[in-house]
Amino acid sequence: MEERIDYRRDGAIVTITLNRPEKLNAFDDEQVVALSDALHRFDLDPEANVAVLRGAGRAFSTGADVHKRQLRSREEFEALGGPQGRGAHAGDVLLNAVNWKPVIAAPHGYVMGLAVGIMLDADLIVAEADTRLQITETSRGLGGAMYWGLTQFRGAAAFGTEIALTGRWFTAEEAQAAGLINRVVAEGEGLAAAQALAEEVDANPPLSVRSTVRVRRAALARQRREIQAQIATEKLYLTEDFQEAARAFAEKRAANRFKGR
Repeated sequence: MEERIDYRRDGAIVTITLNRPEKLNAFDDEQVVALSDALHRFDLDPEANVAVLRGAGRAFSTGADVHKRQLRSREEFEALGGPQGRGAHAGDVLLNAVNWKPVIAAPHGYVMGLAVGIMLDADLIVAEADTRLQITETSRGLGGAMYWGLTQFRGAAAFGTEIALTGRWFTAEEAQAAGLINRVVAEGEGLAAAQALAEEVDANPPLSVRSTVRVRRAALARQRREIQAQIATEKLYLTEDFQEAARAFAEKRAANRFKGR
């Protein structure tokens, strides 16, 4: 099996790299589990205090692997309760911790769908100037409600509503102006800048930092639970519109007119 995640520690700073560059780091179920395992390893490592999360190749991640997660049979969707496999819910990877250590996302290239959620769950975000982002769930028929909530949690207000309802591409610069991203740096400098920020965080007493992270993530988890409770009964992954959007993407064609069912 390919090495899906590259895990390296330098002193107290860990760098976790999504390592499916040939797939633009798209997430199938195995990739979600691999990332969860890497973050758990970081969380339990007594020598590690801060992690940087990045992607290998041309993209941070293009989100869910449509062929593996969104083209399941109706029976699979009903059994799993959605496109995600059992134990492979991306919304859990950063929120299930023991020691509450900070994670800095370092996106570049493309950040789409599921990967936008992982990025926004991170405690800090340092993006390269070439980064383009999109909430693809809007156009795929799954709805952007969770992403709307994550953008509101970060204080994006009107901008967050716009990108959740339109599903349009937006830039790292727009995201920073709206308060979604902490810093935007020159192309090619994202990893170094994120690691430098990690060193700034690591200069503080670890338990002090972790107390802040724990409270932040507890508030974020409450926000996620409330939204999930609202949208769970809709089961948009069973609709005709979702099926058509997923098939159109996989077949590299324009989707037929959506029917609202």
